[in-house]
Amino acid sequence: MSRLIEDKIKQIQEKLVQLCRKNAAIEKENSALKQALEESKASAAAAASNMEAMQQQLDIARYGNTQMSPEERKAFEKRINSYLREIDKCIALLSV
Repeated sequence: MSRLIEDKIKQIQEKLVQLCRKNAAIEKENSALKQALEESKASAAAAASNMEAMQQQLDIARYGNTQMSPEERKAFEKRINSYLREIDKCIALLSV
């Protein structure tokens, strides 16, 4: 009877060791995936920032070299005004 109990305890211990190993492997994989996700987010943010900068350069080149139609002028002024509002918000936050 005690031999049977000892065998069951050994089986439970072996399963526990296996579970601990699997848990450690999963935690390691989870950490690697989190790091990869953060790197991907940073890369996406950099790409978005780069795209915005290129869009601004394109707009400057487009509006600097040609005459604008009234619709283009309104869109350009609207965009400039949104930048100014954003700058004002930043200044207000820094002033607090």
